Amino acid sequence: MCKFSFPRMRTISEAISEIRAADPNSAITPYRIRQLILCGILPSVRAGNKYLINLDDLLDYLKKPQSDRFVQAITENESGHIRRIKP
Repeated sequence: MCKFSFPRMRTISEAISEIRAADPNSAITPYRIRQLILCGILPSVRAGNKYLINLDDLLDYLKKPQSDRFVQAITENESGHIRRIKP
């Protein structure tokens, strides 16, 4: 018997639906999730013109937004800043 667990990949709207089913008063928005993806904080996979995210990764981020894994993603993706060019 295979004990491999598949990631729970969801589109942004499906992830929002699952979060709101568990917590109807949740303030998380599709815009915020999209920004987390575009900034490289939340890993994603492109499927056509949609982003697929691992629901467990999103929930981990919402539980601990400053965890080491997510802070590392922020520091690695420092585009948009003026930086010194190595000679």
